[in-house]
Amino acid sequence: MSVPPGKILLFIPMYRCAPQIGRVLEKVYKYAAGVVAEVLVVDNRSPDGSLEAAEAAMGAAPPIPTRLVINDANYSLGGSHKVAFRHALDHGFTHVIALHGDDQADIRDFVPHLQAGEHVQADVMLGSRFMKGSRLYGYGTFRQFGNFVFNTLFTLCSGRLIRDMGSGLNLYGPTVLKEGDYAKAADDLTFHCYFLLTMCAKGRKLKYVPVNWHEEDQVSNARLFRQAAKILGVLVSYSFARKKFLEENHGAPGFRYTCQTVAEKGFRS
Repeated sequence: MSVPPGKILLFIPMYRCAPQIGRVLEKVYKYAAGVVAEVLVVDNRSPDGSLEAAEAAMGAAPPIPTRLVINDANYSLGGSHKVAFRHALDHGFTHVIALHGDDQADIRDFVPHLQAGEHVQADVMLGSRFMKGSRLYGYGTFRQFGNFVFNTLFTLCSGRLIRDMGSGLNLYGPTVLKEGDYAKAADDLTFHCYFLLTMCAKGRKLKYVPVNWHEEDQVSNARLFRQAAKILGVLVSYSFARKKFLEENHGAPGFRYTCQTVAEKGFRS
């Protein structure tokens, strides 16, 4: 197994993932050892025992050093990303992989690309559920059509080919981390929309790769039509007031996204 260039942090955002997080970590430990330098599991105040399930899945000595933390408040998905990105910058990581803790995406889809060093040829490497080579399991036709519509609208408004607005498996490189392309994005589930449009406006190089996507025992925290309306609002703001969109902080200006460490395993003393 070849070791990819750079120092890669694998970030797993977790909320209500007690049934799935064990499966996620099992695959990460089996297939990503030697590929990523550290695993950071960020729990967003889950009320369902996700913390306990994650710590149990880590075992006594995981093959990849793993840190389990809990946010000091509910920061939503975007806020958890900001916790992980700050950790990456503070600890010298060059790249961050975001792999959602609900086991819909699979780290195996990225490993060959990482071993081949493809992630250093672009600013971001984004998983796409809707391109040649991808596979969808349990994902309804209506939702596929909705994603096709939004991908088309974002492509037209951004002037860039958008193959997926935000799957559960993405990699971010040094430029977007150090220059804070994510910093002004909203903290809620529209985080990826703000982040992606900001990267497009700044001319970042986007690389899409096909991923397999499973929906089995996952529970969505998004309300479909309400979320669609919010995404449309983001797109309208970007299209008609781009300068304001890029300058405005859509998150929480001046807020510190703090967390507490619950467990650290596999680190050398």
